[in-house]
Amino acid sequence: MPAEAHARLAKLGYVLPEPPEPGANYVPAKTIGRMVYLAGVISVIDGAVVTGTVGRGRTVEEGYSAARACALSQLAVLKRHLGSLDKIKQIVTVNGYVNAVAGFEDSPKVVNGASDLLVELFGEAGRHVRAAIGVAALPRNALVELQMTVELE
Repeated sequence: MPAEAHARLAKLGYVLPEPPEPGANYVPAKTIGRMVYLAGVISVIDGAVVTGTVGRGRTVEEGYSAARACALSQLAVLKRHLGSLDKIKQIVTVNGYVNAVAGFEDSPKVVNGASDLLVELFGEAGRHVRAAIGVAALPRNALVELQMTVELE
């Protein structure tokens, strides 16, 4: 990632939220070699959990926004863990979990909210491998949960 990650965030109009604290007995991030493994974060906007189920009261567009919020939370975790986003070489994996009705087939469209933001911010270094999985429930009834892995310079 070019050394302008923080400036690019601001230019694009994004503000990192406060990084979430672990909700149980785990750490938010763990570095092994040049890889940083991030625990899952749930969808939070303006300090409130974005809740509900896509396909039952929540739309794909609302899920997309929730996934984008998850990506910003993961960047906040990385900033706290690393001291700077400029240490990120590339985004390696994104695993998105969407609280959805049975048979919901558009989980990829929801998780695009995170993927699109990461590519917008990091360019080619933001392209990643990914899973987009519909699930029956998430912690705190969150709409989306996102887990990531990044490589350091």
